[in-house]
Amino acid sequence: MTLGETMALVAATTTGSFAVGAPARISFGGAETNVAIGLSRLGHNATWIGRLGADPLGHLVRDALRGEGVDVSRVRTDTEVPTGLMLREHRTADRVRVSYYRRGLAGSRLTPGDVDTGLVAAARVLHVSGITPALSESARAAVHTAVDAARAAGVPVSFDFNYRAALWSVTEAGAAFRELVAAADIVFAGDEEAAMVVPAGSVEEVAKELAALGPAQVVLKRGAAGAYAVVDGESFTEPALAVSLIDPVGAGDAFVAGYLSATLDGLDPAQRLRRGNVCGAFAVSVAGDWEGLPRRSELATMDATENVAR
Repeated sequence: MTLGETMALVAATTTGSFAVGAPARISFGGAETNVAIGLSRLGHNATWIGRLGADPLGHLVRDALRGEGVDVSRVRTDTEVPTGLMLREHRTADRVRVSYYRRGLAGSRLTPGDVDTGLVAAARVLHVSGITPALSESARAAVHTAVDAARAAGVPVSFDFNYRAALWSVTEAGAAFRELVAAADIVFAGDEEAAMVVPAGSVEEVAKELAALGPAQVVLKRGAAGAYAVVDGESFTEPALAVSLIDPVGAGDAFVAGYLSATLDGLDPAQRLRRGNVCGAFAVSVAGDWEGLPRRSELATMDATENVAR
């Protein structure tokens, strides 16, 4: 299960600034719901806790998540403020500009009271990201309420840094992330994100420094360089897959969904990394935050050796 913010999305489908009459598609996105959809498509039960406005966009998000098999029964409808919104432009052929309208809106008003601690205690894994604690004090408290409930019940905690510079400073985020790393069992980060908490160094040094803070599994998502993990003190690496890049947004969340699903399936660390890379490859090959996430029956599509980047 997971909790956090999800916003509606208006994404331009042509290159250039938004203009009157320009074509666009309507969808939604959120780091935690991306992971929840990924897990659901891979055959696992997934629950998302969050807040949506009592508006058409809120209904859109709730209905779409329900259609993807995600349990939204604990989602709270906020009648005082609307659902957050993202606008995404392809300003040039290779530059995407995203504008966020989230401050004080439904997703940021998540509180500890929204967290069903009994449901957390019954989960197989709790996944949180570094975005939610940056939204508001109440949202940060909600994350820690869920993490504390999971730890008390012996439920593994998964934490993805997901640093967003527009929300808080490196110093602020680094201190908050260090606390969450120490409370987590599985940690995901990019190379630069990891350096916010531990000294910069080789990939192996950084991963082991993070693991020394407490988590049994530390996974570094390295994009085209693949993925590296330290699991119970042992190192593993897996190359990325060679695919045509259509939209990089959501690749990290797809990787997390793949890795967590493989963990829940009892696969070994190398297989977890492999599935994470496979899911990331699917995600970047399709436009959208989560639309390209694979179903379990599709995983073998990427298994051909010619897909491995060399």
